[in-house]
Amino acid sequence: MKKLSVIIIGAGGRGRTYCRNMHAMPDKYEVVGVAEPVEVKRNEIRDMCGLPEENCFADWREILARPKMADIAVIATMDSMHYEPAMKAISLGYHLLLEKPVAPTAKECLEIAKAAEEKGVSVIVCHVLRYTPFYKTLKSIVDSGMIGKVMSVEQIEGVGDIHFSHSFVRGLWHSEKETSPMVIAKTCHDLDIIQWLIGKSCKKVSSFGELTYFREENAPEGSPRRCVDGTCPEKDTCPYNAYALYIENKDGLWWKKGFSHIVATHENFTDEELLEKLKETDWGLCVFHANNDMPDHQIVNMEFEGGVNATLNLNAFNEGGRYTRIFGTKGEVYAFMSDENIHIHTFADKKDHIVSVKETEETIAGGHGGGDVGIVYDLYEYLCGIYQGVSVADIGVSVSNHLIGFAAEEARHGDTVVSLDTFREKLSCQND
Repeated sequence: MKKLSVIIIGAGGRGRTYCRNMHAMPDKYEVVGVAEPVEVKRNEIRDMCGLPEENCFADWREILARPKMADIAVIATMDSMHYEPAMKAISLGYHLLLEKPVAPTAKECLEIAKAAEEKGVSVIVCHVLRYTPFYKTLKSIVDSGMIGKVMSVEQIEGVGDIHFSHSFVRGLWHSEKETSPMVIAKTCHDLDIIQWLIGKSCKKVSSFGELTYFREENAPEGSPRRCVDGTCPEKDTCPYNAYALYIENKDGLWWKKGFSHIVATHENFTDEELLEKLKETDWGLCVFHANNDMPDHQIVNMEFEGGVNATLNLNAFNEGGRYTRIFGTKGEVYAFMSDENIHIHTFADKKDHIVSVKETEETIAGGHGGGDVGIVYDLYEYLCGIYQGVSVADIGVSVSNHLIGFAAEEARHGDTVVSLDTFREKLSCQND
């Protein structure tokens, strides 16, 4: 069996996840190098994979300054840092496993796709929902013809109130000006799934949404700028109390590790260290006094070829979880990703059917319902030329689905309906 060699560029949560999954398949993969600026994370990859020190780098530029040393480069840096290492790795002939989003701008997404096509390398974007048992089963139901021709899809991305406050109010994705729009940073997964299920190209898009709740005017009267000041009149009842979430919550290790790279250069950081950082970083801010601009609720309306329509509801005000409803000419489907059962109703016999899906648990702590393992497994078969599944999409498909999100932002800010063909043509002219 052929073994594929891999370098990891960016060893944060996503990079470490892919590395662990590849390391657990020693007959298929061998990780041979890592680039990561945070020493403790770089050393974790080094120790896990038994890497020589000379193959461990603090900067992606250093590892890509060397001659091509592997078959695959996993690029899992921050969103704003995808473009440069992706373009350099492509120029060296690496295949890429590229964390979503492809890049923070539509122009850069198109340039990456063009470079990969010209170089003849594969770029697989980490739209991991495609690789979950849940969405693979849902896709098979649609493709079987059981519900007839798809007429409409509703996709709800329940971000979760705490997740939203952690990542998109206080966290690294608090501002679309600094990273990428919310519909790209969070729901490019969902846009990709919608198009994959429908199997047609999106033609038009509109969008409505804004930051409404997590704003200064909604702060409790007398609330301080930082939760750790301890003077907030609602500190005992506020679900977003940073002290309660990050210090008192003994089950909240994932949230704590969400900013551990800022807290310390070691894994065994203390509550005292956390508290000090809550006093000086955005994670200690009151969610109503933060410097965020991401919309906390947004609707994207899409029209696909053949008159098929779809909606994406992106919302912070929920416990969290994805819901999908598909309306066909012969039946309808309702599916909640945290439920192991997909519910189908067929019109001709007026019967309800249940399809059971295992390994569907999805939490913010990781796993993506099995997609993180699934994409690594399918990537191997795809690059070895033995793939027979339907999940893997080339970079052209992934970028086209990203463009739906970028066009939605143009529609939202311009209060208009945007043609995808016109949007793409305008971008192409900018690239010429």
